[in-house]
Amino acid sequence: MPPWHPCPTRLTRSAMSTTALDRDHWSRRLADLATRHRVPGAALGVAQGAETLEVAVGVTNVETGVDVTTDTLFQIGSVSKVWTASLAMALVDGGKLDLDEPVVSYLPELVLVDHEMTARVTMRHLLTHTSGIDGDFFHDTGRGDDCVEQYVAALATVPANHPLGATWSYCNAGYILAGRVIEKLTGQVWDAALRDVLVTPLGLDHTVTLPEEALLHRAAVGHVHEGDEPPRRAQVWVLPRSAGPAGLIASTVGDVLTFARMHLSDGVAADGTRVLTAQSVAAMQTEQVRLPHPYSKSDSWGLGWCRLDWNGHRLVGHDGGTIGQFSFLRVLPDLDLAVVLLTNGGQALDLYHELFRELFRDVAGVEMAAPVTPPVEPPAVDVSAHAGRYQRTGVRFEVWQDEAGPRLRMISTDTTPGLDRAPKDYALVPVTENVFAVRDPGAETWSPVVFYELADGTPYLHFGRATPKLA
Repeated sequence: MPPWHPCPTRLTRSAMSTTALDRDHWSRRLADLATRHRVPGAALGVAQGAETLEVAVGVTNVETGVDVTTDTLFQIGSVSKVWTASLAMALVDGGKLDLDEPVVSYLPELVLVDHEMTARVTMRHLLTHTSGIDGDFFHDTGRGDDCVEQYVAALATVPANHPLGATWSYCNAGYILAGRVIEKLTGQVWDAALRDVLVTPLGLDHTVTLPEEALLHRAAVGHVHEGDEPPRRAQVWVLPRSAGPAGLIASTVGDVLTFARMHLSDGVAADGTRVLTAQSVAAMQTEQVRLPHPYSKSDSWGLGWCRLDWNGHRLVGHDGGTIGQFSFLRVLPDLDLAVVLLTNGGQALDLYHELFRELFRDVAGVEMAAPVTPPVEPPAVDVSAHAGRYQRTGVRFEVWQDEAGPRLRMISTDTTPGLDRAPKDYALVPVTENVFAVRDPGAETWSPVVFYELADGTPYLHFGRATPKLA
């Protein structure tokens, strides 16, 4: 794998403005922007070297009006994947796991729908979202300690999304399978391994994985909305327990910053306890695979971490989304800087873009990369070459041209309680011949929809995940 190089420009504290880590200033900005973007509650944490800033605004639940504090637990969603990847690297450090050994060596009972995938898929494939397993298979296998084991057994019925290693497609199922490997090698359920390897050594008193543990703390609930309507409390609090390794950690901004600081300190906790080797920390930040197009927030993926290029400065991070809760973590190793934002609904992505752009500019002198945006005068594009149906587990897309221009319809086929299943229609605004921009009603941030082909010529649509075209 190519070596990871830190940002070539060494930033200094002199680059910071007078607003850097000013609690009153960032508390006001968080409150103002959360109100503007209709986010019910949010907590912001910033760690730079030994300095820490934590602020919170809003309410945990619009129906109860309980205030959000910096000790409020939010679901961090898929940011949990970095924690699961860290567990895997601890096993690598202990000589129990080889990332390039077929997973079936550790799980002889593994059966996937594709025989080659079963025989050859490795932990590196799982941690880099290149396995080809269809990723959004949310399957409730109950609350028992065997829930992850039972989930992995059910993968035998899940169709492949793409051939092993043929492209990059975000994959929750792959991380749950990785969690099962961790269970097999530690002799513990994923929750217990997380506690013993990360939570306890790092002293994380407000990090949990189960709802009965969250009830012992002040905890945020998710909120949902359609268009410009006010956020309303979600009817379901959490995803099935089987999704744990992919996204069921609940935590606070302080605990997430402590976890990030371990990664900024070459794997050493604040009290000097070594959690990971420096080699494993570096490997997690090393480019493992590039994304199939340059229009996403990240340009490449490490082990667990997504990698971002913000105008020449290399960051790692991850986002998370559960049922009405959204999280954002960005780490700038060259400045020993980590920033986390936890929210419980509203236009959280718009809040992230506006707040992080301002914060990184003022605190670090770093200009955040701009998201994809259609040109003022979009080119005239005939979408007929891309028209048709695209389908993967949990969702189907329809692409067509009407009188107003190219259109995209997203139809959820997932039945998981709490997830949004309403069909969504988008205008596909052309950026180039194969790249389009879409955004939800009421949102300010655009997202890319990219049409591309695999090496064998198979057509795919990429909208967060790779989705093959139906014949």
